[in-house]
Amino acid sequence: MTRGLVGTRNLNIELQKALNPPSEHSIQRFGYHFSVGDKVMQIENNYNKEVYNGDIGFIHSINLEESEVNITFDAKNIVYDFGELDEIVLAYATTIHKSQGSEYPAVIIPL
Repeated sequence: MTRGLVGTRNLNIELQKALNPPSEHSIQRFGYHFSVGDKVMQIENNYNKEVYNGDIGFIHSINLEESEVNITFDAKNIVYDFGELDEIVLAYATTIHKSQGSEYPAVIIPL
């Protein structure tokens, strides 16, 4: 589901290139480029930040001097150090498992 040509990892990279391509202001961490405006998902519970596995947000800002990324989840701004970005993945595409319980206006399922 996450690997291969139509796995979520590759689909996210390709969709990001089309919808919000990385620029000189992007950062690369843990195998992903992160840019302002990217749709992202929290992939593990972080009780200190009150953000939980499956929460969807958008990158609001990247501060290179402070090595911080500000992500907005449901109107709540959460600050991540660059080293904490292993908790975050791109979310342009997601697995059916991760999407359970969510509602979307349209869904594309590669077969």
